[in-house]
Parts: sequence; C-alpha cells; structure tokens
Amino acid sequence: MANRILVVDSEQAVREIIVSMLTSAGYVCREAGNGVEALALLDSGGQFELVLSSLLMPELDGIGFLERVKDKYPDTPFVIVSAVHDVSVALDAIRNGAYDYLLKPFERNQLLNTVGRALENRRLKVENRNYQKNLESLVEARTSQLQMAKANLEVVKGKPQTAIADPERSYGILEGAKGKLQTAIADPERSYGITVEALGELLGYKDPETLAHTKRVTAYTMAIANRMRIPKQLIEMIGRGAFLHDIGKVAIPDNILNQPGKLTPEQVAVMREHCYLGYKLVLKIPVLREFAEIVYSHHEHFDGSGYPLGLKGEEIPLGARIIAVANALDSITSDLPYRPARSFAAARGEIQNWSGRQFDPEIVQVFLEIPDTVWPDIARDIRSQVEQER
Repeated sequence: MANRILVVDSEQAVREIIVSMLTSAGYVCREAGNGVEALALLDSGGQFELVLSSLLMPELDGIGFLERVKDKYPDTPFVIVSAVHDVSVALDAIRNGAYDYLLKPFERNQLLNTVGRALENRRLKVENRNYQKNLESLVEARTSQLQMAKANLEVVKGKPQTAIADPERSYGILEGAKGKLQTAIADPERSYGITVEALGELLGYKDPETLAHTKRVTAYTMAIANRMRIPKQLIEMIGRGAFLHDIGKVAIPDNILNQPGKLTPEQVAVMREHCYLGYKLVLKIPVLREFAEIVYSHHEHFDGSGYPLGLKGEEIPLGARIIAVANALDSITSDLPYRPARSFAAARGEIQNWSGRQFDPEIVQVFLEIPDTVWPDIARDIRSQVEQER
C-alpha cells in the first residue's frame, strides 16, 4: 500500500506543487489549508504515515499543529516546510517533535529524500516499540535457548568471539542490562552511571565493535577535556555524552551497520539518522536529558557544513565539538570495511588540516598539545579491557 501523506499549507499553489511532486513518486496525498482543517482530517479517522506542514498559517500555526499531532498521533512523523531561514526556529521545531525542517524553495529530490528518511524513521520507531513490547518474550526465548544449549553443549576450547556464538553471554547481556535499568529506577542517586552502562551493554549486544569505538572515543574525549581545564562536573557530563554519542545505532538496521564495504547514498542517509534516533532515545530518559544535545550534534562541523542541522561555531555544544575531534581520531586510526587503519601521526595531521572547518580550532590546538604517545596507550588499554569483557 502506498504511504499516505497529509500536506498542510495556507497557499494553494504551494500545496499543489508539493502534492504533484509526491504523487509522481507514488505517494497518496490529502491537502489542508491550515492546522485546524488538518486536525479535523486526522480526527475524523484519516490515516497518514507522514505530515508535511507549513510554519506560518492562520488559525493554528505549524508549531501549534505540531504539538497537537505529537500529542494525539505520536507515531506520525512531522516535517516543517518553511521559508523562515532561522536556526533557532528550526531547533525549536525539532525540540517540539518535528522530524525535520525543510527550507523553501527546495528541489524535488530534496523533498523526496526528506520524505523517504522520515518514513524510514517511522518504520524503525514502530519496529523498536514492538521490540520493547516483546522484550520479556525475547528474554524467555533466550532462556529456553540457553537451557537447550546447555543440554547439548560440547566442550569447546577458547572464548567465543561474539554473543551469537555464546547463548549464555547473549542472555546475560540482556538480563544484566534490564536489571541495571531497573536498579537505576529504584536508586536515583546511581541512575546516571547505571543507565549509561546498561545502554552501552545493549549497544554492545547489537554491535561489539561500535561499543569498543564508543569506549575509545570516550577516553579520547576525556583526555582532551581534562587538558582544557574545564570544571570537573562538566568534564564528567561530556564524558557521559561521549559514551552515548552513538547510542542511536541500536535502531539502525544490521545490514547497514555491519555492511562490509562502502554504503550507498541511501544507506548513508539511514545511517545518519543515528544522531536523531539517539537524541530522541536519550531525551526520553529523565536522568540523561542533559546529554541529548551532545548526542544530536556530534556530527556537526565548525563551519556549518555538518549534519543534521548545519549548526556553526559555538551553536554546537562544547561537548559535541570535543567529541568530533575524538571521533575523527578513532575513525582514522581504526580498520574500516573500506580502508585500513592509519597511524596516529597521520590522524594528527588530518585533524590539524581540518581545523576551522570540521573542528573547533581552539580544541584542535589543545589536542595538538597532548603528547603523541598518549593516544596509542589509551587505545591499548581499551583493547585490553574489551578483550577481558568478552
């Protein structure tokens, strides 16, 4: 069945252009001239997989309409389409629950790419909710598998390399993470550390290498932040934000996350969603909300060329600017499916070259002041830690 889209704009000519672009791509569209008309369509039983709405409209504007939709129809992604070129307005829309903010005028491909990402995000959210509902069943199934595996287990030398090869470890990770989350709820004073650790274990269950990357990035981030002599409390907050920066990858499909080669442009678009998915996940956990902006903006660039919002300079949270350097350091010095690892000296030169463009020049200067021997020492320590945990 074709996806159904509700197009809301006070200008009929604009509605007609958008609807024409979408119907030619196979979508089914309905139109409304303002938020009140659109709500009437929704409340009358109209089923839509996506809402595209203008910002400035009579009777009920785009933000007011957005708030009503997110309250009544939380599974329906909402995209603001506006000619208002103001970063603060876009941020407010995102914080109020909008999936994206599309600026007028736009090309057909821009519209279709945004719509495609929003619909894929909706699919992932529905699948994730269903997964959460079935978590107890999953644990029971793991328990049954464990009992069967124990009954038939042959003596095997050496440690299994993955949780898939070791049913007992798979079950243990799920049970441990669930137990830690329950403890965090019962003991508010320990909520920070326990909740972060539990989320890390879930990420490790899905992709052990992503968890190892997260630990290295966290350690690199802390090294830079300590060198900057910022308050200890802020350093701790930034460190936890670093540990959570890739948590949105728990919702990225395995065939994309683990693909042994370069991603297609379509897959890259899906992969980039981990910033938004992580932001929404962290935002829903009260004790972690202060890290949400760091998670959301760790792929922004200092010159405004990054994603997802194109923030620039100090619009990007300090923690995210530090993590950007640490993330690049680990990416350059790690083996990737499409290229081998490069040296820490090469990473140092690359980061210096991108100072002022991808990275905050002040943070790059601090990074360059740290002795080169620090980074491989940290990497070795993390590698040893990960091997002991397997």
